[in-house]
Amino acid sequence: MQSATDLFGTIGRSQNKNPARIHTMQIDEELTLKKLEIFLAFMRTGNLARAAAELQTSTVSVHRAIHSLESALRCPLFKHEGRNLTPLEGAYVLEERAQKLVQDVLVTIEQTRQAAGFSAARFKLGALYSLTVKTVPQLIMGLKIRRSELNIDLILGSNIDLFYKLKNMEVDAILVSLNESVSDPDCEQLPLFSDDIFLATPADSPFALQSEVDLSDLREATFITLTQGFATHRDGARVFEQAGFEPKVAMQVNDIFTLLSMVSSGVGYALLPGRIAAVYENRVRLMPLQARYRMQQHIGLVFLKARERDPNLLALLAECRMYSNRLAQA
Repeated sequence: MQSATDLFGTIGRSQNKNPARIHTMQIDEELTLKKLEIFLAFMRTGNLARAAAELQTSTVSVHRAIHSLESALRCPLFKHEGRNLTPLEGAYVLEERAQKLVQDVLVTIEQTRQAAGFSAARFKLGALYSLTVKTVPQLIMGLKIRRSELNIDLILGSNIDLFYKLKNMEVDAILVSLNESVSDPDCEQLPLFSDDIFLATPADSPFALQSEVDLSDLREATFITLTQGFATHRDGARVFEQAGFEPKVAMQVNDIFTLLSMVSSGVGYALLPGRIAAVYENRVRLMPLQARYRMQQHIGLVFLKARERDPNLLALLAECRMYSNRLAQA
């Protein structure tokens, strides 16, 4: 780590409440963050050899850095007792303040790099539950091939919840339904694919034998839906509006897999996107709706324009484009 004399001086002056001392106090050029790191390692380990091993350097280098630090501070930090260094009161004061200073500098560097569009070691990807069946695993595998050192956190939720997290920078990008709930001038969108809405029925339902379903035939049937905020809840409501009736809702659930389990058990029917067809495929059928009820979801990646130069995001965008092209050619 390079010398941070100016930064150290700036922080030191900002914490000094005596205006007269601000103009007279001078920071010795030998006082660097690197030497503070070495000093902190010695205070943690209490031993030159252990500090040197932790820092992958020599004991001579550790001893020299500590001696240089004392010279820069113009006061002793340790009492020499043979080959041992016993911390004085000043060493404990410096240890406490230096720990906070080094941590603040590391956070400042990380935030500066992110603001400048340089990647972090961790990438937080938000996605709809339904996209974990196929889309998310393929994109994550491709992203890991491109950036093997990257740690990826997957956060699942509804359109509205994920977009809130994106705007508050709790996630770096989200895979969601591209509707009005994620439309924002501060964001960019990359479409991936479109998905039809189907009627999900138990495998033994009489509707599972039809080539297409007239939704009005299910006026008296019981339905299960996702809670508000999910794109599929909103799209289902619009389909029911086209069919001219309010569904009898037995329950609302917070994820699509619980909903599928309820359908497979015969608790009720549901309106779901085709991408989940592989789940419970022996127990749940996805039946096409008649043309007048048909609706599509448009799935895509949403991210903040301010992050568009982030190498991690650029790698994900490249993988998304390849994924979209493969679907188009299939």
